[in-house]
Amino acid sequence: MTDYVVVGAGSAGCVLAARLTEDPAVHVTLIEAGGPDSAQEIHIPAAFPQLFKSQFDWDYTTEPEPGLSGKRVYLPRGKVLGGSSSMNAMIYIRGARADYDGWAADGARGWSFNEVLPYFIKAEANERGEDQFHGKLGPLQVSEGRSRNPLMDAFVEAAVEAGHARNPDFNGAAQDGVGLYQYTQRNGMRCSAAAAYLHPAMGRPNLTVIANAQATRILFDGKRAGGVEIAVGGRLEEVHADKEVILSAGAYNSPQLLLLSGVGPAADLAMLQIPVREDLPVGVGLQDHPMTLMTWFTDTETLMTALSAENVGLLQSEGRGPLTSNIGEAGGFFRTRDGLEAPDVQFHAAPVMFYEEGMGIPFAHAFGYGPCVLKPTSRGKLSLRNANPFSKPRIAHNYFATPEDRESMIAGVRIGLEIAAQPALKAHIKSPHLTPKSTSKADVWEHIQKETQTVYHPTGTCAIGPVVDSDLKVHGFDGLRVVDASVMPSVVRGNTNAPTIMIAERAADLIRGAAGAGAH
Repeated sequence: MTDYVVVGAGSAGCVLAARLTEDPAVHVTLIEAGGPDSAQEIHIPAAFPQLFKSQFDWDYTTEPEPGLSGKRVYLPRGKVLGGSSSMNAMIYIRGARADYDGWAADGARGWSFNEVLPYFIKAEANERGEDQFHGKLGPLQVSEGRSRNPLMDAFVEAAVEAGHARNPDFNGAAQDGVGLYQYTQRNGMRCSAAAAYLHPAMGRPNLTVIANAQATRILFDGKRAGGVEIAVGGRLEEVHADKEVILSAGAYNSPQLLLLSGVGPAADLAMLQIPVREDLPVGVGLQDHPMTLMTWFTDTETLMTALSAENVGLLQSEGRGPLTSNIGEAGGFFRTRDGLEAPDVQFHAAPVMFYEEGMGIPFAHAFGYGPCVLKPTSRGKLSLRNANPFSKPRIAHNYFATPEDRESMIAGVRIGLEIAAQPALKAHIKSPHLTPKSTSKADVWEHIQKETQTVYHPTGTCAIGPVVDSDLKVHGFDGLRVVDASVMPSVVRGNTNAPTIMIAERAADLIRGAAGAGAH
């Protein structure tokens, strides 16, 4: 018997396992569908595209997207200790103050920026040291980039030439502007949630980790969650929880498990003959950041040649060099029109040919960048394909369903083309690889429809308000919480890993009954 069963050893689950077992009287069982995070391509930052469609990836795909002329979009998700933090681009971004204040204004009690900031600080060990926005004592190492490809400095300079402000800290006083990202890395290697939180806790006698075990349904005793059924080693077993079942399986898998267990839209469940335990809008309100890249050929050396004996030596001996690159080394936050309370597009820039959703093989030196829509008004839906827990869910992101989202992206692409025309970047451009034919709306939109991919930030499928309360407890049940990116009422303006870790840090205090007191 265990006190807490945590489903999913991803960014949130690793934090919960580590924080809850700090109390030796508490026992936690952590269940992960994937295996250990021992493969070297997990730990070498520049190698993360090698994880796509491997055994470490859930390998999901959207339904045909109406806003992209019926294209299906590939959705990588980590199926391994560390979850998607073991295969992401390691960019450390928290989002805008307005995101969290917006959550609080809409009824998410305790989630305003000033209330969550202590948890970001608690998690963080920033190599720049501490100040009013940053911590230096947390488990999660936040570092400067150690690759420093000249193309990325040229991108930043060109954006400044185009009239955008330079921003040395996107997680400081203001988000707007352009600069180089900080990463979740330690000594040039990936610092996933598993590396930061889980591995240091693995030796504790009050933590049990069950890997290669997929949760198939939640076990209920009336309205109380009492455990989960798991498939492990070819058989079904039950793991019972004395206190709580906590779903930390991510924005696709947490709602899937709720739906399989009879918690979700009654009409949808009835069609699959799943008995309805609670009629809640689980899976509804799915949000993501669609990204459209543009790429240009260059004579400047790129990451295409990064895998050399010399660079392997640099990584191993000094923790620096091209193999430490997260690929998305630089970027920025921009407002495409007046009257916005915060940026509506974010750029990611990469010193390598990154195309075909990251699965295209670079065949020449090239670099790319492009905008993602930060605060989409389009909403998608995750639903079950059938009642089989091993079937992949049906995922409809519904990208660009609204005029606002389309206008933001078109304006964002035009900002990108303007940056490419500046002297600092023009000096590196040989010819276009994949870019719009012109700046006309028709040509830009055609490019968007062809080249849009996810930037891997699904959220909102078990949102605070409709599905869980402000303490992340599922409405209508005892002993059942969701703690991961799915609880975000609306997606934050930026990469979602740091916010997911913050959510889990705060949830650990909520579970211990110490929220507000334990952050400092």
